[in-house]
Amino acid sequence: QVQLIESGGGTVQAGGSLRLSCAASGGSFSGYTVGWFRQPPGKEREFVSALKWGNSNPYYADSVKGRFTISRDNAKKTVYLQMNGLKPEDTALYYCAADRGLITSSLRIGEHYDHWGQGTQVTVAS
Repeated sequence: QVQLIESGGGTVQAGGSLRLSCAASGGSFSGYTVGWFRQPPGKEREFVSALKWGNSNPYYADSVKGRFTISRDNAKKTVYLQMNGLKPEDTALYYCAADRGLITSSLRIGEHYDHWGQGTQVTVAS
């Protein structure tokens, strides 16, 4: 059973950067697709980015494309989300999620992921 722990959140000024980490433990990480989702205050959870096991093409929400970069270190069982050019609208609780066997059309949908972290808060001040 894979457990996920996010870290790296915090408060930053608009235009600043943060790097979130998602560390997996408790089992093999082989074959897992990992996604990042966020839930802004008072809003529903939304997809941010995802990366399949083979480090194939990353997937991004249009709102973060060109500013956020997802990467993974499979040996360390860790996935990263580098966030540059942060905007106040990026303020949210950020979650990582993982699951095996996700097809491309499913990886933007949170309900398809079985394993979730507890979340890390990102606050961008204007």
